[in-house]
Amino acid sequence: MNKSSIIYQIGLTFLHGIGPKKASILVSKLGTAEAVFHEKLHVIHQRTGLSESILVNMKRDDALKRAENEANYCLKHGIQTHFYLEQNYPRRLKQCDDAPLLLYSKGNFDCNPEKSIAIVGTRNATAYGSDLCHEFIENLGSKGIQIISGMAYGIDIIAHQLSVKHGIQTLGILGHGLDRLYPSSHRRTAEQMFENGGLMTEFVPGTKPDRENFPMRNRIVAGMADATIVVESKTSGGSLITAELANDYNRDVFAFPGNVGQQFSAGCNLLIKQQKAQMVLNAEDFLEQMGWNTDNEVLKQAIQRSCLVELDDQEKAIFTELENNSQEHIDVLSYKTKIPISNLNVKLFHLEMKGLIKSLPGKKYCLA
Repeated sequence: MNKSSIIYQIGLTFLHGIGPKKASILVSKLGTAEAVFHEKLHVIHQRTGLSESILVNMKRDDALKRAENEANYCLKHGIQTHFYLEQNYPRRLKQCDDAPLLLYSKGNFDCNPEKSIAIVGTRNATAYGSDLCHEFIENLGSKGIQIISGMAYGIDIIAHQLSVKHGIQTLGILGHGLDRLYPSSHRRTAEQMFENGGLMTEFVPGTKPDRENFPMRNRIVAGMADATIVVESKTSGGSLITAELANDYNRDVFAFPGNVGQQFSAGCNLLIKQQKAQMVLNAEDFLEQMGWNTDNEVLKQAIQRSCLVELDDQEKAIFTELENNSQEHIDVLSYKTKIPISNLNVKLFHLEMKGLIKSLPGKKYCLA
């Protein structure tokens, strides 16, 4: 990726009055991020339908100047960028309606691992919560699972430290820019994570760890994971926010139960009671519920291969598309497979009956 492209991509995030949704409309209608800054405003209005007052107030020149400074900083300090239209953008996060246009990262990790889980919990971890983390991560085994958390005190940092200890790739999502680390006492762990993992944020270098940034950080944690596991939590706080977000994204949510009356188990017990999380007892239990046990996967793949022989070309095209993307909206499936919606509905029904796919809320589908 050349510096010029990075400048335009960063510049999109600095346009005045233009959030991620409007910016993505601009890029979609104009073809490139660069065109957003150089096309005439009346042409942009005609192609996008955005009001002229919004376009006039974008302050494109100011955004580009600021973006150039940020791009220089990133290149100088080895910070990678992840634009939403590029291959190195997390595909799971791309499926979330409120995903950021651009992410910044440092480290050595896979943005699109085969399996990814978020482990979150209270900043005031008890011995019980710490023991649960130790047992769970130690017994995940060599399953190729990436562990995501938020680098905070308590359960977060315990999850990262144990991942490093057991050679599991781990990614810390920050609520500030990559020019600093909060809390600073976790710097040693962050440095160890760079060997097999790293740090990621949507915030530009120089952004302070302000309180309002952390709920935004939590949506990245939830959006990048196949499943979110709450270890310990009060009935309010960041962990519960992350669990709610994961539910909104149609991701699996799990919680460890705890003693009735123990404040740091109250949030987990509440999630289970309200059926917003499945109860999990240990790593084996979790892997079983996710269908990630090796024997189960081999059996599932064998069943799928035998069923694929019976599929017609359109059904195979649908299956292949869902195999490459964890879930797709029916309109996107129709566009990518070139199958009309009326015919696509029939094919989707057949695939569901064969146990190969399943429907999700919002007219989305994924492999079963």
